[in-house]
Amino acid sequence: MTQLLYHSTRGGGNPVTASEAILQGIAADGGLYVPQSVPQIDLSLDRLAELNYHQLAYEILRLYLTDYSEEELRRAIGRAYDEKFTTPEIAPLQKQAGVHFLELFHGPTLAFKDMALSILPHLLQIAVKKAGLGKEVVILTATSGDTGKAALEGFAGVDGTRIIVFFPEHGVSQVQKKQMVTQTGENTYVVGIEGNFDDAQSGVKAMFTDKKLLSAMDKNGFAFSSANSINIGRLVPQVVYYFHAYLTLVSRGEIKSGEEINFSVPTGNFGNILAGHYAKQMGLPIGKLICASNKNKVLFDFFSSGTYDRKREFFVTMSPSMDILISSNLERLLYHISGQSPGIVSDLMANLADTGQYRLPENMQKSLTDFVGGYATEEETAQAIRQVLESSDYLMDPHTAVAYSVWQKYRGEADDQTPTVVVSTASPYKFSKDVLTAIDAKFADYDDFALFKEVDKLSAGPIPQAIKDLQTKPVQHKRVCQKDEMRAIVENILGI
Repeated sequence: MTQLLYHSTRGGGNPVTASEAILQGIAADGGLYVPQSVPQIDLSLDRLAELNYHQLAYEILRLYLTDYSEEELRRAIGRAYDEKFTTPEIAPLQKQAGVHFLELFHGPTLAFKDMALSILPHLLQIAVKKAGLGKEVVILTATSGDTGKAALEGFAGVDGTRIIVFFPEHGVSQVQKKQMVTQTGENTYVVGIEGNFDDAQSGVKAMFTDKKLLSAMDKNGFAFSSANSINIGRLVPQVVYYFHAYLTLVSRGEIKSGEEINFSVPTGNFGNILAGHYAKQMGLPIGKLICASNKNKVLFDFFSSGTYDRKREFFVTMSPSMDILISSNLERLLYHISGQSPGIVSDLMANLADTGQYRLPENMQKSLTDFVGGYATEEETAQAIRQVLESSDYLMDPHTAVAYSVWQKYRGEADDQTPTVVVSTASPYKFSKDVLTAIDAKFADYDDFALFKEVDKLSAGPIPQAIKDLQTKPVQHKRVCQKDEMRAIVENILGI
């Protein structure tokens, strides 16, 4: 197979292999790695429909990770998608309330981030060996709630690595925070910041290109990598579950092979829905990718107007993993729709950094036809939770409810009856207070942990083992810093 190389979206440096891109995490010029071209599936949909999740993952990943051997990929896939997941399907598809829910929350942290972060540590370990690095890899990550715990879970105890996670101290749910600060493992570090996710993400990205810091790390035997979706090793495994959802519908006779379907995706940092775009470019018959935002509707406004403007009020919502105003992975989409022009991307990113906004040229805006933007208010999100529970005895978390609400509005406004998959990104247990308060205001004075039994009563399944004893676990991580202290915290942790 021809080697697939990766470029920076901003044009700096030479092309690199997949393993090199995964190891570096982000390009030296601050750009994100993208494949030279999106590979095309080389097996028929009917043949792919015969495969289980592990086999399908191999057939997709081998097209992107061409410098990994078959043995390396199959071993990584087998270790990633094992008994950590509570269902052998890995990502079950449930038909409820007139739509199909792709449940991506059956992994160890009850969120879709497990789908990629269960395999990334194995891909990274292989990459380190291929590179003969001889350094300790420092996984530096910002999280809006779910990436942090999933990354910590994946990298805890992994030889030759340390992982440092920054999260907004007051911008995640009780369960999300407790999952992170109780994480064990001598190589794990969790730090709350007085700021929002965008502050954490900006601080992390700045450290990846801080020459003075990088020089100090190099002298002390450290090298940065990332577990955020800016790492191509996070993005590519997410392509698999779009194929899995489609092929499951074919296998069940819900659609015919070749028939188009839509996906409605709760979207913050844009990585999840971008994986769907890659799946479509590979040949998966996807009609529309419905980009569902919450009250922080910067992406809705972008798709509506062609202008990306982060200069706006920031809202803390019941769907905190989407409380984001700077969607990093959008840069990859800009690269593709610009005709792979790093100059255009660099100019747009410079405008965003300098002025807080950019406007797409008209030809690029016309290239966004795969996507439809929509948003749900807090009341619409709560209403969706109530509606689906009442009609189908199915309980959604708030992020999934945003996607469901936006799909409903899109279907009505566009009169689009295309079969649709709502991407369900988290278990309702992770947001029990918000979920139950949406149903009955009497629960507003309870905390998340006290309501697990109530969630259990509402057909959400038994309380997952991963969080059953979470409230009583001892806190391991107590650091909190200002956003301008992040670098000093990293230097202190590493002793440099």
